[in-house]
Amino acid sequence: MRIAGVDIPNNKRGEIALTYIYGIGRSSAQKILSKAGISWDKKVAEWSDDEAVKVRNIINDEYTIEGQLRSQVQLSIKRLMDIGCYRGIRHRKGLPVRGQSTKNNSRTRKGKRKTVANKKKATK
Repeated sequence: MRIAGVDIPNNKRGEIALTYIYGIGRSSAQKILSKAGISWDKKVAEWSDDEAVKVRNIINDEYTIEGQLRSQVQLSIKRLMDIGCYRGIRHRKGLPVRGQSTKNNSRTRKGKRKTVANKKKATK
């Protein structure tokens, strides 16, 4: 089944399948299914056409998802970088933004280690 340009898996429960859409997590998926009147445990393959249309309409009307949400997040990050606030500077430098320690960890943000050689001591 295709919702918001994303193929959601038919063999999974509705609650889990909806999380394949960027911008919809478990709690949002549960709210959507409750509004549509569908059991969370019902598999997507078992949904009727009417139920699928209800879910599509709820998602389109009430949620910012996929491309629109991605561009919104990028614009927010760009704004932080432009005003030069602490968070923006951390984004610009590619360091952790939310106060994590950088002495030992944070390899995901910093990338592969760049080893710097020690200075050799001068011999007398």
